[in-house]
Amino acid sequence: MRRVSTVYLALGANLGDREQNLRAALAQIRTFVQITRVSSIYETEPWGVREQPWFLNLVCAGTTTLSPVDLLRRAKKIENEMGRAEGIRFGPRPIDIDILMYDRLIELSPALTIPHPRLHERAFVLVPLAEIAPDLVHPRLRVTIRALLARLESTDGVRLYRSFD
Repeated sequence: MRRVSTVYLALGANLGDREQNLRAALAQIRTFVQITRVSSIYETEPWGVREQPWFLNLVCAGTTTLSPVDLLRRAKKIENEMGRAEGIRFGPRPIDIDILMYDRLIELSPALTIPHPRLHERAFVLVPLAEIAPDLVHPRLRVTIRALLARLESTDGVRLYRSFD
């Protein structure tokens, strides 16, 4: 029997029906992650490439028996099936799925870095993550998500869009 691990995933979309894309991706994720919490949906300013539509973002928590690499493969498969094409780094996309944390694992490999290497810098990830898991401790930085959010200079580019229900 495989071990059950707790995972936190970030989803973002800025092409097409952004909200429907988030919901469709979550429905597919539910086939291999038992989702326990979903944040509200936030509308967020683009990060990296500014000249593109604003994103809708959310974070979900759940449990899975998949390994980190298998979880990544499944997430990338969903992205591809939903029309994400290789293109400009940080550019527009119908869906983006990132593994934020996998248990308290710290992993650095060419294929995957856990926790997500820029998690602590991004308000569009920290705001929804703090909503569902403010006391979660970042395993590498050893600080709570609430504290990481408080360290940010600004969350101006993140605004509540709607609750997930």
